[in-house]
Amino acid sequence: MKFIQKNPDDVIKLSAPGQLVSPAHILDVKSIHAVNAAIAAQRPLLVRGEPGVGKSQLARAVAKALGWAFISFVVDARTESRDLLWHFDAIERLAEAQLQGILRNDQDDIREAMAVDKFISPGPLWWAFNWPEALKQAQHLKRSSPPQPDGGQPDAGCVVLIDEIDKAEADVPNGLLEALGACRFTPQGRDQPVTVCNNAPLVIIATNEERVLPNAFIRRCLVLQMSAPDVQSKPEAFMAYLTQRGLAHFPALDEALLQGAAKLLAEDRSRAIEYGLMPLPGLAEYLDLLRVMVHLPSHGERMAQLKEMAVYTVRKHPELCEENQA
Repeated sequence: MKFIQKNPDDVIKLSAPGQLVSPAHILDVKSIHAVNAAIAAQRPLLVRGEPGVGKSQLARAVAKALGWAFISFVVDARTESRDLLWHFDAIERLAEAQLQGILRNDQDDIREAMAVDKFISPGPLWWAFNWPEALKQAQHLKRSSPPQPDGGQPDAGCVVLIDEIDKAEADVPNGLLEALGACRFTPQGRDQPVTVCNNAPLVIIATNEERVLPNAFIRRCLVLQMSAPDVQSKPEAFMAYLTQRGLAHFPALDEALLQGAAKLLAEDRSRAIEYGLMPLPGLAEYLDLLRVMVHLPSHGERMAQLKEMAVYTVRKHPELCEENQA
């Protein structure tokens, strides 16, 4: 059983093919403890927090820190729990049935060609539970394995990110309870279950709290609350939090510019809280603003340019724009 050995506040640089700026994540002490506890307990880790605070990035950073493979799945309103286990291609099977009808093959050939197992592709949890078996099934369908831009090794283990679980109906998390609890499931058309072949995977589940999750599901998870320092009671700590992460992502930027952007966002976030405006500007908007400053050609005074770009990246509420113009 392997645990994260990183020191708190270590910066994990992630691969970003085709991008000028590579993403990064800072592993704080709470995250390290929560992840190690989830690995030891062999329970999913439910990560809660407002959008843009780094929940999704945490999973990939953990995979890189451990040297494990990383698999990601984003939930939407149409997701079913089965989609995380396997996918049955009914359209391809229908096309095969039509082809068999044209060819007029004998019944044994048709039965073999139409076997359900020939149209089942592995889902994220299948890959995480048993990578060799999932690879064999995928190759049978002429499909590839999940890419690993950070160099993760499936033989060492897998980190699965189930992102935005709160977008789904309650039957999705409830439908995963048995598979996650027993570390096994039986795909459609197969007699033998898929089971964990080596190390149990680390499953990280992110929620933006847009919908209440079932109590039974929460009880089977460890929970990590990710949040920034409170901007109203601890403005200096909030700005330091932003500046530290800005420096991790954009080390070439002048620190005064990072601090200026953090001060600007802290002021706007505080006013948004006072006015009851949602969503609140946070880390995601701060990094967007810095990304703009990295790529745009500089003109004139950089702090003035920073304020100009903040109108589009940070101030997403008319009330904040009007107040600043006044």
